[in-house]
Amino acid sequence: MVSLAVMFGLFGAVAAWLIVVLLRRRNGATQNAEGLLIEQAGRIRAQRDRSSYNALSMHNTTPTMSDQYRRP
Repeated sequence: MVSLAVMFGLFGAVAAWLIVVLLRRRNGATQNAEGLLIEQAGRIRAQRDRSSYNALSMHNTTPTMSDQYRRP
């Protein structure tokens, strides 16, 4: 019975450690700004493409389930 409690405690400690490591990893400073600028440009381009090529602007209709099968 004691070994089961120790095993669950060990699993809990490993899970807590992984959570802390993964959360701290996102908040780290970047080494250079080039990667951030590339990501920002990609995000802006993707947002612009989503608004330019949506179903309403391309087909003048709302999206339906058949849109995924439509080939130009």
